[in-house]
Amino acid sequence: MSELSLHSGNYASFLDRKRRQAQCFGFEPVHISDDAFDFQQHLIDWACRAGRSAIFADCGLGKTLMQLEWARNVAMKTGRRVLILTPLAVSHQTVAEAEKFGIDASRSHAGELDSQIVVTNYERLHYFSPDDFAGCVCDESSILKNFAGATREAITDFMSRIQYRLLCTATAAPNDFMELGTSSEALGYLKYREMLSMFFSHDGGETSKWSLKGHAEKGPFWRWLCSWARAVRRPEDIGFAGDGFLLPELRVRRHLVDSDAAPDGFLFSVPAVGLQEQREERKRTIVERCEMAAQLIVERGAQSVAWCHLNREGDMLAEMIPGSVQVSGSDSDEAKEEAFRAFESGEARVMVTKPSIAGFGLNWQHCNHQTFFPSHSFEQWYQAIRRSWRFGQKLPVTVDVVSSEGEADVVANLERKAKAADKLFAMMIRHMNEFTAGESRDEKTTEIKAPAWM
Repeated sequence: MSELSLHSGNYASFLDRKRRQAQCFGFEPVHISDDAFDFQQHLIDWACRAGRSAIFADCGLGKTLMQLEWARNVAMKTGRRVLILTPLAVSHQTVAEAEKFGIDASRSHAGELDSQIVVTNYERLHYFSPDDFAGCVCDESSILKNFAGATREAITDFMSRIQYRLLCTATAAPNDFMELGTSSEALGYLKYREMLSMFFSHDGGETSKWSLKGHAEKGPFWRWLCSWARAVRRPEDIGFAGDGFLLPELRVRRHLVDSDAAPDGFLFSVPAVGLQEQREERKRTIVERCEMAAQLIVERGAQSVAWCHLNREGDMLAEMIPGSVQVSGSDSDEAKEEAFRAFESGEARVMVTKPSIAGFGLNWQHCNHQTFFPSHSFEQWYQAIRRSWRFGQKLPVTVDVVSSEGEADVVANLERKAKAADKLFAMMIRHMNEFTAGESRDEKTTEIKAPAWM
């Protein structure tokens, strides 16, 4: 006899055992600072009550303060420490923010435990034991999917042994809802493969293309997501006034360069087709692109960021641009942090680096000009420009995109991904608002109820 038949008299009980709703692991907040904006207080309150949750908030909305306040609540509630993991060179910003708001936090390079809230880089996780912490925060948590498999698994395993967990990022799923599986697994809810089998269907081919199942898109997937995540691009998205949270103008200018040499086998430049041709095109035009980017920065005469992807691009730009400092992957952590500080203080006028190195978490509102060589990664593009174009920036931000005619397909693909990502995030916010519309912002219940469909 089937399991369903055995429970035909109590179908609700059968579904209850099969449900995949996020459980409530949280507690009533102990203290929330008056320095936080009302929408930040709301999200801190919700995250404490959820216990294991994700805040998908856009750049400049104060994720650092929210995660620090959450961490302080966990420390006060349990009397134990909380670990905050950040991208490289962001930890000093986190500690500076903590000092600003009177929160006990300190940096740790090799496992030192000198405060209730310990801040360190992802790369230094191996110095720590989860047994020493009651809570863990992953700042810029979307960076998890960019780590090699072993590193990502180590972080997920570390968090799985900690009671309270919080993820914070502006790009939770820049390309596809499937990417939310990484967050769910880190929080201890559905594993990535479990999420796919429950809410997604495969096209049956070799493209590995997944899409939301019809019934899931109409409700179940969004109810499940709302049980452990909140998404917000501006305070109005969750019902609060957005006074003071207005983005300045973003000016994106495209510059095409010509190469003296045509691609092999051609008399003139043609669009590169396929990744191999596009790599060759990037190498073939490297001098012209670097010269154009350097010229734009030198003519501007103010602080700028020159984003690159190849080591040779970075070396050329650093050589061509007076007053620049370069941060490359081979630099030590200490050298990278020192260069970032020099740029932030104005000691260095121009920062030359890769989005994969400095594209996450750093606050560079003091700079309103960037040059960018396009790639296929929308997340790198979005996170890179958001270092300057973020809430708190007072001036219009100009981004000069430098490419060759042969990179037309790369630029077109990046533009397509940007539009799709904007639509995807807007859809996430809309659906989440629909399924949380009945919640009161002042509701004080700690229970997360299973939705009717379960």
